[in-house]
Amino acid sequence: MESIDNTNLEKLKALENKYVLQIIHEFISLCKPSKVTVITDYQEDIDYVRNQAIKLGEESRLNLKGHTIHYDGFFTMSNHDQARDKGNTQVLVPRDELDLYPWINTMERESGLNEILEIMDGCMEGHECVIRFFCLGPKNSKFSILALQITDSFYVAHSEDILYRTGYEEFKKLNGSDEFFYFIHSSGELIGDPPVTKNIEKRRVYIDLKEGRVLSVNNQYAGNSLGLKKLALRLAIYKANNEDWLTEHYFVMGVHPKGKNRSSFFCGAFPSACGKTSTAMLPGQTIVGDDIAYLRVWDDGYAHSVNIEKGIFGIIKDVNANDDPVIFAALTSPRETIFSNVLIKDGIPYWIGDGRPIPDVGFNFSGNWNKGKIDKNGREIPHAHPNARYTIGIEELDNADPNLHNPDGVPVNGIFYGGRDSDTMPPVLESTDWEHGVFLGASIESETTSATLGAEGVRTQQPMANLDFMVVPLGKYLRNHQKFGNQVEHCPKVFATNYFLKNKEGRYLNGILDKLCWVIWAEGRVHNDFEAIVTPLGYLPKFLDLKLIFKQYLNKEYREEDYIEQFSIRPEKILEKLDRIEAMYKKEKGVPEFFWNILNTQRKNMINLKNRYNKENISPLLF
Repeated sequence: MESIDNTNLEKLKALENKYVLQIIHEFISLCKPSKVTVITDYQEDIDYVRNQAIKLGEESRLNLKGHTIHYDGFFTMSNHDQARDKGNTQVLVPRDELDLYPWINTMERESGLNEILEIMDGCMEGHECVIRFFCLGPKNSKFSILALQITDSFYVAHSEDILYRTGYEEFKKLNGSDEFFYFIHSSGELIGDPPVTKNIEKRRVYIDLKEGRVLSVNNQYAGNSLGLKKLALRLAIYKANNEDWLTEHYFVMGVHPKGKNRSSFFCGAFPSACGKTSTAMLPGQTIVGDDIAYLRVWDDGYAHSVNIEKGIFGIIKDVNANDDPVIFAALTSPRETIFSNVLIKDGIPYWIGDGRPIPDVGFNFSGNWNKGKIDKNGREIPHAHPNARYTIGIEELDNADPNLHNPDGVPVNGIFYGGRDSDTMPPVLESTDWEHGVFLGASIESETTSATLGAEGVRTQQPMANLDFMVVPLGKYLRNHQKFGNQVEHCPKVFATNYFLKNKEGRYLNGILDKLCWVIWAEGRVHNDFEAIVTPLGYLPKFLDLKLIFKQYLNKEYREEDYIEQFSIRPEKILEKLDRIEAMYKKEKGVPEFFWNILNTQRKNMINLKNRYNKENISPLLF
């Protein structure tokens, strides 16, 4: 490895790990960078990464101290490098397993490796490559998994410094073990100023489950290039489902009810645009994490959870002072923050829905921008990309929970599963038991909106909001959930939420902050503060409890007629939902018996309700 000098080589040898050396030798020889730099946990090394990102033009400084802007590749509004490339993100599996994954984008492993290794041959020529070591989860924790990252993008490396805990010293504790994930990334040939990936038609993101690694080339957008994020999520899902724990697309939040000397911790899974971040960031509550969690059965009889990250890579669209005051305050004050694919005017970032007047001109992902600018296909270019992002440390937020780095994680009292449907599920519903909770999570649906190309109101299934990242058969995934909950003495209560219920005129029945009341009710249920109405669908809140919560937390009068409209059971709509769920899971092999038992029981109960009351909506007061 001629591109590594003695100083950097000694940093690698200090790890006393032959597997690390073998991986680095293989991919440095293949990718052929002009220089290799090993980054340790020392601040001077980490500062070098940020400074190089700016020096090379991958990031540029903005007006506020610590703020930088990064741009990903753009050719047209339909041809760019500013979102996850689902089509070219492939899970590599042996040929005899290809038919086990009907919901997963798979490729035969040997042919996939041959293709991507050919593309990666020489992909780092003329680039400096950095070798990074990170810890997925708190340090000195039974939860955590170590990660080796090799990349020629200083933006990627800088982002990971904000998002993840350093791991160089942790690698020394492996004692030569190969128990770590590894990620190889190259932005490939660069063009332009700022420099962006040129050959995005050769963009590939291949997940090799057998080796616990991800190979990614010809991209910069963090969802494709930051191996430790959604790519590591897939590797950890595979690992967890072949062991005895869970890897989930969960936020983790602390709930702190007024007048109670306690904190309760909830996880939650919501598909995109279904309220995940806004739930995790509710006023008066605290955030442990917003995206990915590991869960294990702990000695105290609870399931414990950690956030594998220490930062947020968030969608910035519609973050404003009214709806997201904590994040907006952090993004508009001096602190280390990377903005991506937003408009810059006079050193100030602007994004869609930020609540401020939009400048007529500026610089964005398309270069010099002016209002009305179009791409070569005649499509108007917005001032900021709809998928523009911010990267910031959780500890920069005023509501960061003090347990963020707790090596034991936090005990999980409850789990929320949220979807988007306009006419079926109530705003909040408690499962009758753990297996029913797994069924609720497996039944998440998300409706398309007017912001999505195609027909509006089409429901797509999103089991546990994790389908995009699934790398095991759904039957196995559900069995692992069933087994996990049955091992926990103090099993988390499970709640389904739906913030998007509408009346027949199309008006939302829930206010934006009403979700705080559903969360507070769920927290109270965990501690037996509230009774519930037993229905064939699950447990529903009582009106007088919600009336009290609305007054106490929102100073809002909650009317009984609103309660009835929101929490009425809609048998015909639920039967339609059950039909959709059945159609999906019939395509899967090995779906556990408990799932079908619950589905069939609910169908029978809904038919009975429909026949008994002969009403479209059945009031909760009738139960």
